[in-house]
Amino acid sequence: MMIQLASARADRVKPVHVGEHLRQWRQRRHLSQLDLALDAEISARHLSFVETGRAAPSRDMVLKLAERLDVPLRERNVLLVAAGYAPAFQQRPLDDPALKPAREAMNLVLKAHEPNPALAVDRHWNLVAANRMIAPLLAGVPERLLAPPLNVLRVALHPEGLAAQTVNLAEWSGHLLERLHRQCEATADAELLRLYEELKSYPFPARSVPLAADSVAIPLRLRVGGDVLSFFSTTMVFGTPVDITLSELALETFFPADELTATRLKEMVTSL
Repeated sequence: MMIQLASARADRVKPVHVGEHLRQWRQRRHLSQLDLALDAEISARHLSFVETGRAAPSRDMVLKLAERLDVPLRERNVLLVAAGYAPAFQQRPLDDPALKPAREAMNLVLKAHEPNPALAVDRHWNLVAANRMIAPLLAGVPERLLAPPLNVLRVALHPEGLAAQTVNLAEWSGHLLERLHRQCEATADAELLRLYEELKSYPFPARSVPLAADSVAIPLRLRVGGDVLSFFSTTMVFGTPVDITLSELALETFFPADELTATRLKEMVTSL
């Protein structure tokens, strides 16, 4: 409900100058003017003047405040344009020659991770690339859910997608929805907000028994064939990106959480 209200509020009140943009980002980060001013090494009075439009920030100040507020690169360009400056960050397509080293690094990680599943997604959780181990896990998912752009979260939680095969659906869906919730709050991305509302509308079972005392992470427990495969996941991002496309890529890698899963994955990869 909180996200719905935030989205509605954003639709009603469109920032008209950079100060309003900055104020909204500051409020999303739950910072007072004094907190932000101290972190950015400016006076709270000057920050107040910037937010109300009584003072025009320099380009460097806009970028400094955006960095302190951890504003995504895409939205930093919005701030700069609102302040009357040219965008600072390029957005190249992934097949651009300038991104070739990053693309090769991504493909290297995906390939090297076999026989374990791995994939890359954009900021909206649309599939960008995957290694060979993803396809066997998607067997039986309707083609309409796999058509580009394939949204990984939709496939994972849709009743006709992997939800039907997920043994611990209550726990796994709760984990994914909470992660998406945090991403919505951090970015205020309208498309992510719509995705969150869609996924919340899916039917999910109530939370079952608590995790075992010796658990270290919420696993994905997926029924594949006659076996239940168990995975834990990690997320990787590119460090210090200055390109928007690169800054929004994430690599999701899955590891076997038990010996059965490790054995079955080695058997699966030999048949590909």
